[in-house]
Amino acid sequence: MSTFSIFLVLITIVCFLLIVVIMVQNPKGGGLSSTISGTQMLGGVQKTTDFLDKSTWTLATVLIVLILLSSLSFTGSLNDTGSKIIEKTEAPATTPAAPTQGTPAPAAPAK
Repeated sequence: MSTFSIFLVLITIVCFLLIVVIMVQNPKGGGLSSTISGTQMLGGVQKTTDFLDKSTWTLATVLIVLILLSSLSFTGSLNDTGSKIIEKTEAPATTPAAPTQGTPAPAAPAK
């Protein structure tokens, strides 16, 4: 397995975990209205929200770092420099051989 493939698998795992963490979070919503209403969260809920918030930022940072590292490890091996289509079009066209001096020209039909 190449380094790029390992990064690809790790990026996929981090993306899945990021999706799960985001889906578990409660929507904060409300904007300014939530600060005016003064709703208080219980201690346990606040700690869970802090954990989910920190894990979201951590996973997002890990995802960006993995993407940057995978781009550095990419060698371009997927590019096929020896393409058969290019080889076929670049091959010199062969022209039919012209009659040489030593060969007699075909005789004209007799009348």
